[in-house]
Amino acid sequence: MSPRPDLAAESRDSHLTLRRVERQHAILDRLLDAAEPLTAPRLAAELGVSQRTVVRDLRRLRESGVPLTVSTGPHGGVRMSRRGSLPAIQFDRAEVGALIAALVALGPTATDSAASAMRKLTGAIGS
Repeated sequence: MSPRPDLAAESRDSHLTLRRVERQHAILDRLLDAAEPLTAPRLAAELGVSQRTVVRDLRRLRESGVPLTVSTGPHGGVRMSRRGSLPAIQFDRAEVGALIAALVALGPTATDSAASAMRKLTGAIGS
């Protein structure tokens, strides 16, 4: 019995969405660690994707409210706006559940930061 075409398309779409989530997480990790702005060509080369893909990902991140600053010129690029220290954030159980679900979709051990976040979130609701 062969798979239904509509299910195959849905499956491919889910796979592409997961790849995009992984890539956007990798972009955020790089931007948070960078001492200087990063260019789209550099991010594209590091991630093994096209520059257009990186530009689309950056646009999606900005549209989602991620504080990215873009500067032009010879020393331009993208950087993550950041504070000196992070404020304490309180989440209710439903919000923690939403974050855990997002990490499960990404892969709770896909990166060191994902694994650390998962430990903290599951520890918070397990107490």
